[in-house]
Amino acid sequence: MKNILVVGGAGYIGSHMAKHLSVKGYTPIVLDNLVCGHRQAAKYGPFFKGSMNDSSLLQKIFSDHPISAVMHFAAFCYVQESVKEPAKYYQNNVANTLALLEAMVERNIGNFIFSSSCATYGEPVEIPITEDHPQKPISPYGRTKVMVEQILHDFRNAYGLESVSLRYFNAAGADPDSELGEDHDPETHLIPLVLKTALGQRPTVDIFGDDYPTTDGTCIRDYIHIEDLAQAHLLALERLLAGLPGGQYNLGNAKGHSVKQVIEISRRVTGKEIPAKVVERRPGDPAVLISSSEKATKDLGWRPQFPDLEPIVETAWNWHKNNPKGY
Repeated sequence: MKNILVVGGAGYIGSHMAKHLSVKGYTPIVLDNLVCGHRQAAKYGPFFKGSMNDSSLLQKIFSDHPISAVMHFAAFCYVQESVKEPAKYYQNNVANTLALLEAMVERNIGNFIFSSSCATYGEPVEIPITEDHPQKPISPYGRTKVMVEQILHDFRNAYGLESVSLRYFNAAGADPDSELGEDHDPETHLIPLVLKTALGQRPTVDIFGDDYPTTDGTCIRDYIHIEDLAQAHLLALERLLAGLPGGQYNLGNAKGHSVKQVIEISRRVTGKEIPAKVVERRPGDPAVLISSSEKATKDLGWRPQFPDLEPIVETAWNWHKNNPKGY
């Protein structure tokens, strides 16, 4: 059984990944400082509380649990916050990641899976977005992701550290077994906000602008189920463990849904009214973000098992109903 260090493994995506690894016969070793993660979500494999820039803790983990690869889910990820507090984002997302990579090189751990983002692309110049699209991020958050991708390129050339950067579009949904779900504070993602409104925990859903050049005037996004994300990470891991080269891959369903469509589908799934109101646009919101995932299909053999939005919302709703207060 191969040990895989899952940094940020108590968070939304990292916890689902740890479960997926465990089910597939790997041993996830979870490292999380619990600033954003939840100890209750770290149910699989040994758990260590700490940060990825803690070199002494990393050396202990590497000594006690021989590590075959590292998966990184420990970035801060609020776009608007990154504009207000860029230092926080450059410190954690770039400097702390660099410390982790240096510790890996020191111990000759040569495989790294990185959670990147479609935020690296900035304003799209073509839809769907392919991996060759120019990377011109418009937020400090997006810039931190590009910087780490560039660091990984240089580490591969200099130290032989092989890596895969997975550029997510909109992660959504919950564990189909309802053991794990999405619980952020503050919550900024549309689907959990809609479902919290359905539960009566919020008075209304804010629609940030309805005058975009789309069919109903609201932003369109490409939603990908958390289980499909985990499966893509596993395929990327197995690619590296087989000695094949890494690279960069978009992860999305190659189809978009508007904010109003998400709300309407959620009304059908929940049977609730879900009040909504239009408010001012948020700065930096592109009208349409839709992925091309052809490269991931070709190189990784990845095919989403949840290509439609309704079952994505259903799994999220099942978890929120069972866990109305989160973890």
